[in-house]
This record gives sequence, C-alpha cells and structure tokens, in this order.
Amino acid sequence: MCLFLMFLIIIMATLSYLWKNRKREKFGSFSFFKLWAKRILTFGELMRRNNRRAALVKRGATIHACAEIGELRAEGSKKNLMVGAFSFIGKAHLALHDIIEIGENVCINDGVQLLTGSHNVMDTEWKHVRSPIIIDDYAWICTGAIILPGVTIGRGAVVGAGAVVSRNVREYEIVVGNPAMPIKKKRVDHLNYNPCEFLAANQAWLKS
Repeated sequence: MCLFLMFLIIIMATLSYLWKNRKREKFGSFSFFKLWAKRILTFGELMRRNNRRAALVKRGATIHACAEIGELRAEGSKKNLMVGAFSFIGKAHLALHDIIEIGENVCINDGVQLLTGSHNVMDTEWKHVRSPIIIDDYAWICTGAIILPGVTIGRGAVVGAGAVVSRNVREYEIVVGNPAMPIKKKRVDHLNYNPCEFLAANQAWLKS
C-alpha cells in the first residue's frame, strides 16, 4: 500500500504540473479537439516515463517528480542517483558505482554513458576505483558522449556528440572530441528553458 501511494504521489505531481501549465483552446473548436487528441495519443508514453521514474525512486534514487526518464539503463546502487527538476535523461547508461548528481534543467541525450567506476592501471592488483560525477544546471550532454569518473560538468556547459570527458568542464564551456577539449566559443550565459517541454507527450499539454 505504501509503495502504491508513493507511486500515486509521483504521478499526481507530474500531472498536476502539466494541468496547471496546460495550453488552452476554445472549447468545441478544431484546435481544442486536435489538442486533446494529441494528449490522448501520447498519454501512454507519459505514463511509461512516470513508471520508470517511480521504479527508480522505489529502489532508492532521488528524482524530482518533474524530471523525465527515458529508457535508462542504470547499473549499481540506485541510491547513488540524484536528478533535479525538469531534467531529461534519454536512452543513457549510468554506472552507479558512486554518486551521479544531475541538477535542474539538464538534457542528457541518447547513447550517453556516465561512468563512475574504473580500474587503476598503475596498481598491480588492478583495483577498482570509484569517483562521483556532478552535472550542474542547464548542462547539455549530447548524443553518444562519455563522462568518466570524477568529472564535474559546470552550469550551462555543452558536451558535444561522441566526446569523451576525463576532466572538469567549466560553466558555459563547450567541449568536443576525444579527449574532450574546449572550443573558443562559449554558450550564452542567460539560460531559461525546460528541456522536458520538447518531449512530444509534454508538448501536447504545455503552453507553446
């Protein structure tokens, strides 16, 4: 019963946000019926993301009710996972040997790997080493990027597609390549968006 109530609270928190911020069309108009048709057709995906989030929370993760979880593969202790409000994680792989802390309004695209564990190649016994990964607010981790143990990604930073990051990335810095290196251009430092609003199931509800 307690687990059911926890799941219900998570679901209701998400639906409450969508309802409160929903886009409105004149009742009976073509736009009204079109909008509600989209909401009905995408409701299944909305619930699947809620189910994934609830399952992770049940196993010890700390995930805000307004974060969106795709087909995530999370290995290790779920207690090591923390995700802030309005952050989106796609079809990513998270190795939870140590803490992975993801801030608010973060976008993590498909194919990303967050690896908190490795082996010490200088150790004769090849011992396992662990170190946390911190991803600050508004960071964007692009498709196929790999973040290695002990890395902090600063606020608003961008990690390019396929980049391999072994060192900290500064605020609003853009890094690309293997190993990841910063480019001259920096990202705009006045960010105000919700990456979850770009998901089709959410777009059907939220204001345009």
